[in-house]
Amino acid sequence: MVGRGCAERRPHPVDARARPVVPAEPGRACTRAAEEAATEAVRGWSTVPGEGELRLLWERLARIAPDGPVRPGR
Repeated sequence: MVGRGCAERRPHPVDARARPVVPAEPGRACTRAAEEAATEAVRGWSTVPGEGELRLLWERLARIAPDGPVRPGR
């Protein structure tokens, strides 16, 4: 990812030996595009199982991943 410019290594603010990998702008743009595509892909799902069942699905998924989606820089 670093070689492709999607991420970069930066100096650690406290540990001079560490060089954490963090998303670069192209990596963040890719993440945004993936989130938009995923949102578009599930947009019509509420018509298949119905609104109530979809709400139940989201509630159960929230129990599995209570902090929500993984975000760069967290």
